[in-house]
Amino acid sequence: MTSWVAKIRHANRQLLFKLAVVSLLMFGFGYALVPMYRAICEALGINVLSLAERKEQAKNTQVDTTRTILVEFDANARGPWDFKPAISQMKVHPGEMATVMYTFRNRQERAMAAQAIPSYAPKQAGAHFNKLECFCFNEYTLQAGESKEWPVVFVVDPKLPKDVHTITLSYTFFEVPGKKLAGL
Repeated sequence: MTSWVAKIRHANRQLLFKLAVVSLLMFGFGYALVPMYRAICEALGINVLSLAERKEQAKNTQVDTTRTILVEFDANARGPWDFKPAISQMKVHPGEMATVMYTFRNRQERAMAAQAIPSYAPKQAGAHFNKLECFCFNEYTLQAGESKEWPVVFVVDPKLPKDVHTITLSYTFFEVPGKKLAGL
């Protein structure tokens, strides 16, 4: 019986050794996978690992630096609240992304639901004024005395007619009628 037990123990040690070797090989392969992936991607020219690893920043080649457009910001409030842009105007190049902040304060003693409606001057500028982020896309509920600050991120299309040098972006903030806000 002892020889049978000795054979089983010997077989178990061999199995344990083989499993340890396989485990080490799997760990080594997993550890080497990242450098191998980088080398393969580099060789094939499809290096998409990380934007942070890129040596040069991508440049927007669609910015028309030969032109400057004056963008004026206007805000109209129809009701007992304050609504205004952080700055009244900004110069941008067509194709360049820009941001302006608008502040809104509900001066009422009740909650309200409101939404902004944009308009553009001159009229043909509206088709070339692209808003990427804007509070005018949504309806907002503001509590009594609450203040909010919202960005407008925009790009003036380089295809804007050459005779347009100034664009006025105007927002009118309206209270949304028919909202039941008593429970707020």
